[in-house]
Amino acid sequence: MNIETRQNIIEQAISFLQKGSVILYPADTIWGIGCDAQNEEAVKQVYQIKGRSFNKPLIVLVSNIPQLYDVVASVHPRIDTLLTLHERPLTIIYPKARKEYSHLTAPDGSLGVRVVKNCFCHDLIEAYGKPLVSTSANISNAPSPINFGSISSEIISMVDYALPAFTEKGMTRTASVIAKYDENGELDFLRTV
Repeated sequence: MNIETRQNIIEQAISFLQKGSVILYPADTIWGIGCDAQNEEAVKQVYQIKGRSFNKPLIVLVSNIPQLYDVVASVHPRIDTLLTLHERPLTIIYPKARKEYSHLTAPDGSLGVRVVKNCFCHDLIEAYGKPLVSTSANISNAPSPINFGSISSEIISMVDYALPAFTEKGMTRTASVIAKYDENGELDFLRTV
């Protein structure tokens, strides 16, 4: 994909995000559906499309560590190093979100956030300048789509904008590693494969 095409797709996706729309896009791992993380109405629409219980929190994707600091209330200093050095996509569950993201938290106030790197999704979030909500692009309990061709037509028909299949280049096609960070700065790896 040439730079002009890439930029046009990013601009189109951003125009939908700014309107409060839900998009289908390639995350750094698998295909996801999401929206502007601060737009509570769009977040509700993501839950409805997925058929997901509102008790199950969604994650937030950011493009850099400064955006992470805008989303969560505290970050242990070692997290910066871990995020910089960790090779696989790493979702970390933080104990508390900032007020603007409280509508995305689990019942205990925690929030999962992943800093995405080196992919189309990173460039989209960087250009948008704001975090995105993300959840796998499938109806709850159905298999997660590892490529565009495995996304159900039902999901595609329910989103406001679907990015083209060729934007998936660079995805890992596997779920992220998940770790939980507690108030004492301890990390517990919950999923490593």
